[in-house]
Amino acid sequence: MSVNNLVEWLLGANTPSIRYLALRDLLDRPEADGEVQRARAAIMEMGPVPAILAQQTADGHWAGERSYYTPKYVSTHWSMVLLVELAADPADARLQHGVDYMLSQTEAKAPAFHAPEAQDIICFWANLLRYVVYCGRADDPRVAPVLTLIGLASQVRQWGCRWNAQLPCAWGAARALWGLSSLPPALRTPEIEAAIRSGMAFLCAPDYALVGGTYPTEGAIHKHWSRLNFPLFYQADILFVLRAAAELGMLDQPGLQPALDWLEARQGRNGRWRGTSPYRAHTWRELGDREETARWVSLHAALVLKRAGRWRAM
Repeated sequence: MSVNNLVEWLLGANTPSIRYLALRDLLDRPEADGEVQRARAAIMEMGPVPAILAQQTADGHWAGERSYYTPKYVSTHWSMVLLVELAADPADARLQHGVDYMLSQTEAKAPAFHAPEAQDIICFWANLLRYVVYCGRADDPRVAPVLTLIGLASQVRQWGCRWNAQLPCAWGAARALWGLSSLPPALRTPEIEAAIRSGMAFLCAPDYALVGGTYPTEGAIHKHWSRLNFPLFYQADILFVLRAAAELGMLDQPGLQPALDWLEARQGRNGRWRGTSPYRAHTWRELGDREETARWVSLHAALVLKRAGRWRAM
């Protein structure tokens, strides 16, 4: 399949988010382009985004949840994570309402996690940061303790997490980079820059090679790591690490080149990448079928390779 045919296949997606991102980011069409505008409007009118938002309550949280974190993966926190992935309109009042709800619910909790013994579950705080910044709320004073927490986790705990036997957690570091990459440059303090360098150094270290690496634990590396998955929630895989590095403009890191080689090699003869959706049964069914999953991972793989200078649209 040629590059043109790959893009044509992406533009045939049922999910308008895929069409919008392919037009804007793969083909570099301007926002003012008519086709881009139609795809962007469709995101809020059909497919998974309106279906997810339809379950939001007047209080800003999602109906039927036990907490903003459960059940996985349809409660408030996870729905907000997905809405960002789906390129929902960040100015929409419902997304803003979701941000306000989550910041109000976590305002007192973030400072409590500054204690050394509590500087973990960084995946949660980084995801929160991602959708708060996405919705234009980086300057909300309730964000500052979250940034402090991520900085402390990188420097004091060295990405250690209780859910990973107190060892450094690649998922947490990857999610931290994902969240921090969304910050406007003016808000990237020396502490934030240090956290970014720490996360990249950990994920690119020879001892923890993204492809074929070994880890200081008796357990096996999680099966998701070397698969191409969409969506992921607090988890990460090799593609997700590359996506975060791409957002930071750091795909030139020597430690990432084998992972980029690996990603190129995973492309099929038909030009597509095969993907899996490991939490399909636990999240919003409107995300689509297996072909839509393949489109999502193919879109993200092509975007990473494009930003690495290894792919271009004809």
